[in-house]
Amino acid sequence: MHAPDLLPGVTRIAVLRANALGDHLMATPALDALRRAYPAAHVVLVGARWHAPFLTGRPGPVDEVAVLPEVAGLAGQPSAPPASELDGFLAGLRARRFDLALQLHGGGATSNPLVRAFGAACTVGLRAEGAPELDRWVPYRYYQPEAERFLEVTALVGADGPSRMPRLTVLDDEHARAAELLPGAGPWVALHPGATDPRRRWPPERFAAVADQLTDDGARPVLVGAAGEQPVADAVRAAARRPLPDLTGRTDLGTLAGVLARCALVVADDSGPLHLAHAVGTPTVGLYWCGNAINAAAPRRATSRPLLSWTVHCPECGVDCTPAGHPHRPGDGCDHRPSFLDQIPVAEVVEEARDLLARP
Repeated sequence: MHAPDLLPGVTRIAVLRANALGDHLMATPALDALRRAYPAAHVVLVGARWHAPFLTGRPGPVDEVAVLPEVAGLAGQPSAPPASELDGFLAGLRARRFDLALQLHGGGATSNPLVRAFGAACTVGLRAEGAPELDRWVPYRYYQPEAERFLEVTALVGADGPSRMPRLTVLDDEHARAAELLPGAGPWVALHPGATDPRRRWPPERFAAVADQLTDDGARPVLVGAAGEQPVADAVRAAARRPLPDLTGRTDLGTLAGVLARCALVVADDSGPLHLAHAVGTPTVGLYWCGNAINAAAPRRATSRPLLSWTVHCPECGVDCTPAGHPHRPGDGCDHRPSFLDQIPVAEVVEEARDLLARP
């Protein structure tokens, strides 16, 4: 099959990806491919509020961030400007006459009409069954490696590339702030016990056990996370036998990137800091529910060790929690939110951590 050609005369590109840190990082191979294919184009990320301070001035494929106001029905928008600003925002995008607009934000029920409202000459993206069409689209299926998903979209306009996450540039001042927070030689090991969905959290007492054993080995574990994750970090500290430094809530995203880059290893649940560690080149031990691993686990093993829990029935009620994306299978899960990661033992995490720390 002939690969799609580049679109002629493209100078202005808009990309919809307005969700959280890990979601953005999964799209960076596609953004990088888009930049290589259209090096002279001005790329505007129609993104979330956090994108602007994090990406502005940072080398990378995005030239500008336009912060999307709240859109009813659009999943995953963190702390967006009010919906009352949406009409004016879209009018401003249409006035810029984009040559190309890409939808990298879900199956398209809400996001495809939104991208069409950008007024671009050509619209490209994902489409689940029943979602409105774009000019060019690929079918959306829930279980697919996220980086490959978005590269399939950009490939429709001649922009393809490797699914490996490109290295995120850590700025000099971020390195400096990290050195102040983590003084000395280390080796520092960042532990991130948080995740937005409690089902993706490994139990705090197991993070504490890992911290204790790595401390006994001579490493220097440190907790990281957002301010809202402080209760989880406190639970880890309470369960640990040894004092455990805690940077939870003390770093913005740029400083967190510097902290993770300074560490020799990151042990984390499947969430933004784990993927940020991949992006800055730090070895990781990632803790995944099996379904999430299909979408988000890094494919290489020299520096990335995903450990999987194969629990598929709710530990509280026994309901099958795997029908998502399979409309012909009965059930829709349950409302319980226990950890689905209990199957992963401390010994596996410590073994992988020690192996990575021993590698040159």
